[in-house]
Amino acid sequence: MRERLERYQVVAYLVAVLAGLLVGTRSPALAESLAVGLWPLLGALLYATFTQVPLLALRRALVNARFLSAAVLGHFVAIPLLVWLLVQGLPAEPALRLGVLLVLLVPCTDWFLSFTHLGGGDTPTAIAFTPLSLLLQLALLPLYLWLFLGQAELAGLLQRELLLAFGGLILLPLAAAWLTERWAAGRPRRERGVAALGWLPVPLLALVLFVVAAGQVGQVREFLGLLLWLVPLFVAFLGAALLLARWLARAFRLPARQGRVLAFGFGSRNSFVVLPLALALPAGLEMAVAVVVIQSLVELVGMLAFLHLVPRLFPDAAQAAGTR
Repeated sequence: MRERLERYQVVAYLVAVLAGLLVGTRSPALAESLAVGLWPLLGALLYATFTQVPLLALRRALVNARFLSAAVLGHFVAIPLLVWLLVQGLPAEPALRLGVLLVLLVPCTDWFLSFTHLGGGDTPTAIAFTPLSLLLQLALLPLYLWLFLGQAELAGLLQRELLLAFGGLILLPLAAAWLTERWAAGRPRRERGVAALGWLPVPLLALVLFVVAAGQVGQVREFLGLLLWLVPLFVAFLGAALLLARWLARAFRLPARQGRVLAFGFGSRNSFVVLPLALALPAGLEMAVAVVVIQSLVELVGMLAFLHLVPRLFPDAAQAAGTR
C-alpha cells in the first residue's frame, strides 16, 4: 500500500497544487490564514523524512570528498555563473533582477531533502551537506549581490532569515529525529512505530504544496506580465541544473544516488526563506516578491517532473541491469 502511495505521489502533488490554486483564487482570506502553517508543516515533513534515514550514516557522508567537491563546485561556482548569464537577458529593472538573484543564488536547505528521499537519492549525504551549504551561502551571498547588483546591504537581512530557517527547519527536526531513533533503538514495537512514520512524507508534502499554491496565487495574478519573462527563464534554469548535475556526477564518478542529490539540490532554491526577505524590502521593490512567488510555483512543477526524470537519468545498478 505504501509503495502504491509513493508510486502515485506525483498525481497527489498535482492535485494538491491545483486545489491550492483554486482555494487561493476563491478564498484569499482562507489562503492567507493557511500560510501561517507553512513552516510547521515543513518542520513536520522534514522530521518524518529524517526518521526514515539512518542518521548514523551522516558521519560517513561528511568525509565524502568527491561528492562535497562536486556539490560545492556546482552550487557556488557553476550555478552563480549560470544565474548571471540568465539575468543578462532580463529588462534593466532593479526589482526584477534583484528578485531573480535572491531566489536563484541561494540553494534550498529544506524541502529538497524530502524530494531527494522520495526520488531515491542518498538522503544521509544530502543532510550532511546542508550545514556546509548554509555556511557558504551566508559567506558568499554578500559577494554575489555586490558583484551582480551592488546590493550587499541586503545580505544581512537574508542571513538572519537563513539562520532562522536553518534552526527551525533543519536543526530542530533533525534533533527530534535523532532522539526518536535513540528512543526506538533495539525495541521492536517502537521501531515499528518509527517505520510507520514513513507514510507521512507524501501526504505532508502534498499539504505543503497546497498551502504554497493557495497563498501565492494572488501575487502571480498581480504581476501576470512577468510570466512572459520569468517562466521560460526558470524552466531554462531547471533544465541547466539537471544537465549540470549529470555532468558533475560523471566527472566526479559519483554513484547514481549521489548524482540524484546533486540534481534535486541544484534544481531547488530557498524560496521559502527568501520570500519573507522579499516581503520586507523597501517600497518600490514589490516586484521582487512576485519574482520569488513565480519561481516557487515553477519549481513546484519542476520538482514533480524531477521525481519522474531523475531516477531515469541517474539509474542505480539494479535499474541499469534491467535496461540491458
